[in-house]
Amino acid sequence: MARGGITRAIVQIARDALIARGINPSINAVRVELGNTGSMTTIARYLGELENVEPRPNERRERLSDQLSELIGQLLDRLLEEGTEEVAEARAELDKHRASVNEQLMLAQAALTELQRQRDGLQAALDVQASELSTSQSSLQSELTRNARLSQSCADLEVRVHEKDEQIRSLEEKHLHARDALEHYRAAVKDQRDQEQRRHEGQLQQIQVEHRQLQQTLSVKQDELSRLNRDNERLLSDSRQQAKIVTTQGDSITRLTGELNALAIASARNEGAKEQLVDQLAQSREETASLRESVAQAEIQAKNSQVLLEKTQNEVEHMRRELKQLQAENNPLHSERADDQREK
Repeated sequence: MARGGITRAIVQIARDALIARGINPSINAVRVELGNTGSMTTIARYLGELENVEPRPNERRERLSDQLSELIGQLLDRLLEEGTEEVAEARAELDKHRASVNEQLMLAQAALTELQRQRDGLQAALDVQASELSTSQSSLQSELTRNARLSQSCADLEVRVHEKDEQIRSLEEKHLHARDALEHYRAAVKDQRDQEQRRHEGQLQQIQVEHRQLQQTLSVKQDELSRLNRDNERLLSDSRQQAKIVTTQGDSITRLTGELNALAIASARNEGAKEQLVDQLAQSREETASLRESVAQAEIQAKNSQVLLEKTQNEVEHMRRELKQLQAENNPLHSERADDQREK
C-alpha cells in the first residue's frame, strides 16, 4: 500500500476506537491513531462523511452494553499493543540493517577515497615519467645531431686524406720519372763515353792530324759533361727536396690518421650513448604503459565502488519503503479485526 493510502473504513475503525476509549475523534487524534499516516484533508473528509451517514457516537454507545464496550476496548488495546510491538521489532531490525548498510557505505566511501588518492599519485608519477621521457627524447635528438656532425667531419677528413694520398702518389710518380730519366741519362753518357774511348783508341793513329780538332771536340764534350754533372747535381737536390716533402706528407698522414682514430673512438662512444638512450626510452615507455594500466584499474575500482554505493543506497531506500508499507498495512489489519469483533 502506498504512503497515505487510507480508506474510509480505516478512518471509521480509528474513529470508533477513539470513541470506545472515550476520546474525542478529532482529525489529529484519528491521525495519531492511524500511526501518524494519512493526509489531514483526507481524514477530515472521511470524518465528515461518517458524521453525515452514521448517528452520533453517543447514540451508538447507548445501544452497546458496558461489558461489550469494555471487551471491544480490550481487543483494540491488544491489537494496538501487538501492532506496536511488531512495528518496534521491524524498526529495530531496520535500524540494525541501516547501521550495517551505513558502515558498508562508509567503508566503500573510504575505499573510494583511497582509490582516488592512488589515482592522483599514479597520475603525478605518469606526469613525471612523461617529463623524463621528453627530456630523454631531447637528449637523444641532441646526440643524434652531434653524431651526424661527427660523421660529416669524419667523411670530410677521409676526403682530405684521400686527396693527400693522391698528392703523395703523384709526387712518388714524379720522383720515379725523375729517377728513371737520371738513370737513362747516366747510361747514355756512359755509352757515349765508351764509344768515344773506343773510337779514340781505334783511330789514334789516324787522328794525329786532326789532333787540334779533336782537342776542340774534347773541350766541347768536357763542357757538355760539366753541364750534365750540374744537371745531375740539380736533379739530386730536387730528389732530396722531394724526399723531404714526402717525409712531411707522411707526418701529416700520421697526424690525420690519429685524428681519424680519435673521431672513430668518439663515434663509437656516441653509438654506445645512443643505444643507452634508446634502452632508457624503451624502459620509460614500458613504465608509462604500466602506469596507464594501473590508472585504468584504479578507475575501474572507483566505478565498482560507485556502483556498490548506488546499490546500497537503493537497498536502504527499498527498506524504507517496506517499513512504511508495513506501517500502512498494520493499521488496516487492526481495522479488519475490530470490524470482525463488532459483527460477532
